[in-house]
Amino acid sequence: VQLQAYGGGLVQTGGSLRLSCAPFTHTFTPTTMGWFRQGPGKEREFVAAMRYTSRYFTNSVKGRFTISRDNAKNTMYLQMNSLKPEDSAVYYCASTRSTPIVGNLYSSGTYEYWGQGTQVTVSS
Repeated sequence: VQLQAYGGGLVQTGGSLRLSCAPFTHTFTPTTMGWFRQGPGKEREFVAAMRYTSRYFTNSVKGRFTISRDNAKNTMYLQMNSLKPEDSAVYYCASTRSTPIVGNLYSSGTYEYWGQGTQVTVSS
């Protein structure tokens, strides 16, 4: 299973970026995929996930980030708007062969497959 996140970069506060996770190759069609991020000196934290067509977000990005998938293109997206300096981190996409209960979506241990991260830096 190959995942790779890309689309990061340097943006000013209030700006936007769209991250992509593609092309991803699975021998199965994942029902659940997600985005995590890890800032300097911090633990990896949940950002967003799609479980079937339902979407889940950490509170700090609700209303600013959206997650979507284009299965025809084997691509997952994270649209990030109104970016803040605290959003600066390395962002990772992840998937799982299972269909976890909703409560487990927020844990990195739920996901078996991870891509290389992409750096997002938001300047103040």
